[in-house]
Amino acid sequence: MIPFNKPPYTGNEDQYVLAAMRSHKMSGDGEFTLKCQAWFESKLSCAKALLTPSCTQALEMAAILLDVKEGDEVIMPSFTFVSTANAFVLRGAKVVFVDVRPDTMNMNEELVEAAITDKTVAIVVVHYAGISCEMDKIMDVAQRKNIFVIEDAAQGMQSFYKGKPLGSIGHMAAYSFHETKNYTSGGEGGLLIINDSQFVSRAEIVREKGTNRSQFFRGMIDKYTWVDIGSSYLPSELQAAYLYGQLERVDEINVARNKIWDTYFESLKDLAPEYIELPFIPESCTGNAHMFYLKLPDIKIRTAVLEYLSSVKIGAVFHYIPLHSSPAGKSLGRFNGVDTFTTRDSERLIRLPIWFGMTIEEVQRVVGCVRTAIRETYCKKD
Repeated sequence: MIPFNKPPYTGNEDQYVLAAMRSHKMSGDGEFTLKCQAWFESKLSCAKALLTPSCTQALEMAAILLDVKEGDEVIMPSFTFVSTANAFVLRGAKVVFVDVRPDTMNMNEELVEAAITDKTVAIVVVHYAGISCEMDKIMDVAQRKNIFVIEDAAQGMQSFYKGKPLGSIGHMAAYSFHETKNYTSGGEGGLLIINDSQFVSRAEIVREKGTNRSQFFRGMIDKYTWVDIGSSYLPSELQAAYLYGQLERVDEINVARNKIWDTYFESLKDLAPEYIELPFIPESCTGNAHMFYLKLPDIKIRTAVLEYLSSVKIGAVFHYIPLHSSPAGKSLGRFNGVDTFTTRDSERLIRLPIWFGMTIEEVQRVVGCVRTAIRETYCKKD
């Protein structure tokens, strides 16, 4: 069997996790947390980077820092994971969904301004598959309308837009270190990236359950107390230790994944566009090979191809069911404009296995099975 995913592992993680266990500082903000945060602050040139237990919680922190409240509206794509919406719905906001571009599956930047009302407080962009949204256009709209931009860059670490790392462009951003991502902190994990310095001081308070505990440990105050709303957004030091073992080999992981992505693309491009559509990367973007997907003509053909791949033990999957079509999405959000591509293209998409350590022989086996699946499906269709 070739699984859809294997969590990345470099071999460095063991010694660091053991060191964290023996440090007697396992509840967060120990040596490895501080090392990871310093690494990201250096790489992203951001005002502050704060590790969190998950990307979901990083997004929740962003919503709190924006003071999102009942009656506010937040614009985002419907083709995304539920956490993108939940973080703002939990604060009482109404989600306003806009259609995606069919070439990148990212939010269509040309539709954003029409979705803005006097209730809009934020635009949440989702960099699907680690490929950037058209950020210049979105940031221009946000600046003119005095609206904040949050980057859901859960899939975007080591990806770039016009040379800028994803996560470094909006006012705030979030990374994910879930086990399905290019880099993991041992199952779950996330990062809140703050580019607008006005949020730094309060972010530390919100992350520490609404207390000024961080200032206390830096010797800035002689005792700490409850000063704001917040929650427990500190990750375990074990998570940070595991992640740090991967940050030391970040380029190696990136190169290996891109080699797999390139092999898929070159091996399947002769099937496009007659039988499949392949991923598209705009010239302004540099990808990180987070995923390799292809699109089939319709959901019926997709289902048949997935069934064949499952029968030969290839772990291929489809992705998000659009949020606006879900029970919660219907009651907690609304779709602005026409759903031209979101539903149609979500029903056509298949994700192929891609993970650090996957051999080229395994990639070629997947390619062969995909080609057979498509051939047999089209023969039955005819």
